[in-house]
Amino acid sequence: MEKAVDFTRLEKNIIEVIQEEQIKLGYRSELIRLYYPITSLNRFFHTDAAEKEMLELLAEFSKKTVQTLGGVEISNKGERFCIAIPPSGVDYVHEHTNGSEFISSFIETIGKHGCTIDELLQQFHRYSDHVHVERTTHGEFDYLVYFEDGVPDDYRYCITDEGCHLIYHRFTPEDYEDFQF
Repeated sequence: MEKAVDFTRLEKNIIEVIQEEQIKLGYRSELIRLYYPITSLNRFFHTDAAEKEMLELLAEFSKKTVQTLGGVEISNKGERFCIAIPPSGVDYVHEHTNGSEFISSFIETIGKHGCTIDELLQQFHRYSDHVHVERTTHGEFDYLVYFEDGVPDDYRYCITDEGCHLIYHRFTPEDYEDFQF
């Protein structure tokens, strides 16, 4: 008998990405498409699935999350997978989940014209005494910041100073480790 795949981490990630988008852009009942490489999906599921098997796993994921994400549609081009969350799934996230207080204050701060790295780091320190801050030298971005104990989240925030504003990307720890600097 095959071991059941745990879809919790991917579902949580999708919900957090939708919450982040709703904080940035506001809530709209609309289709959202998210793209994942097969390596990320395999890490979420603790599998080593090839393309065909991943399509099967994602079809099962769609069935298991129909009550929350509304029956996602799956497509792919090679090892790049698209998960399309229908408006009913986006509505569910808006109506039944609470976004992170940290990510809300983070987005509000970084969205202000002239925001400095010190102001942004203050937001991290408001939520934890265990904040890792690293000035990078590889040129891809300027700072790597994250909560060392994973609370309130375990994402890696890659921050770039564009002169008049800061921009960011956030990654799971495993996806961040995939970068070759």
